[in-house]
Amino acid sequence: MSVNKFDTQLAKQIASELLAIEAIKINLENPYTWASGWKSPIYCDNRLSLSFPSTRTLIKESLAKLIKEKYPNAEAIAGVATAGIPQGALVADYLDLPFIYIRSKSKAHGLENQVEGLTRPDQKVVILEDLVSTGGSSLQASEAIRAAHMEVLGMVSIFTYGFPISVENFKSHNIDLWYLSDYNTMIDLGMENGSLIEDQLATLKAWRTNPAQWGNEVEETA
Repeated sequence: MSVNKFDTQLAKQIASELLAIEAIKINLENPYTWASGWKSPIYCDNRLSLSFPSTRTLIKESLAKLIKEKYPNAEAIAGVATAGIPQGALVADYLDLPFIYIRSKSKAHGLENQVEGLTRPDQKVVILEDLVSTGGSSLQASEAIRAAHMEVLGMVSIFTYGFPISVENFKSHNIDLWYLSDYNTMIDLGMENGSLIEDQLATLKAWRTNPAQWGNEVEETA
């Protein structure tokens, strides 16, 4: 199993769009806290793409192209709550495929579902994420799909930070990840077009070297 970029030129185009609409947030003074607990000077908010029709269309059509090429036998698209739900629904509609979504945990009331929507045993599913960091929450979603007796063909995402731990996590769960754009592409593009300033680049490079330790240092000096 592997983690792969779909298309290099497309990766640059997606990164350019995300920078242009300011979906890439950088805050050196007050780092963001991720779901994993890591502190980070950067946050990629792909939800903003939904408010920009041209960017939204580019992402939708690019994900659809990726799925058609890499997973032509897909029978359903599964969005990961919450940010993967609107993106997944757009792509499923474009591909004329059923759509389901995966909660972070089962509901405590009603039908107590974790996977919402019509499902059937052995259904071939492609999971759609908006962003992958460590891969932890994404892979929990894949386990929910498997627990529902469906087959996970693979996972696709708009953006990934490309951490070694995420690569190992996908390998250990026996799942492929294909992504449209990534951290290194964004940094390179930011250097080329001047959208990232020198201080930001220095911090982002230092953080990327060891994000878990960088977070501990920030907390200790706060």
